[in-house]
Amino acid sequence: MLAAQAESAGCSGGPPTDLENKMNLNSMKEDIGTLWGAVAEGWRHLRKSAASALTRFKPGEDSQLPARSEVDDAAYLPTFGWSMLGGDAFEDENRLVVKLELPGMEKKDLVIEVIDNVLIVTGEKRFQRESTEGRWQFVQCAYGSFRREIPLSAPVLLDKSRAAYTNGILRIELPKAEPSQPRSRAIPVS
Repeated sequence: MLAAQAESAGCSGGPPTDLENKMNLNSMKEDIGTLWGAVAEGWRHLRKSAASALTRFKPGEDSQLPARSEVDDAAYLPTFGWSMLGGDAFEDENRLVVKLELPGMEKKDLVIEVIDNVLIVTGEKRFQRESTEGRWQFVQCAYGSFRREIPLSAPVLLDKSRAAYTNGILRIELPKAEPSQPRSRAIPVS
């Protein structure tokens, strides 16, 4: 009786039949389809939530990046760099406050502008060589010039705006040109 159950379940001990192969292949296709769907959904979420933080760095002549021959990492491309410059934006009735994570930079290398209600932060992160001879195992940080644009939700007073750079965080406070009205209001029914 056990042999009959095993045989009907496809466990005959012999090579798999064509039907068993098709069932296994279909199961694998479904599993791969499910996995691909989950990866695609995660990628869409990441792209949507972090797209504005993903910033391209363009190394210039004075970036001082190591040559390809000085780095053991096969994935190293000295002319190509991306980094997540995460940030926060806060708004109240009188001001907008934007914070950007810009680790490893000097405040003298940052330029902040507002053009057509868009906050534009540009800068450059320079590579610093070690003082001794040796080889780089990997170089994963992004170096070079960058540009980050942040749309502003209201016109601001540029002459009263301030910025401070402390511990790798750039904080920009932009007073609004006109204090905003409350965003909720009762509407009477007639």
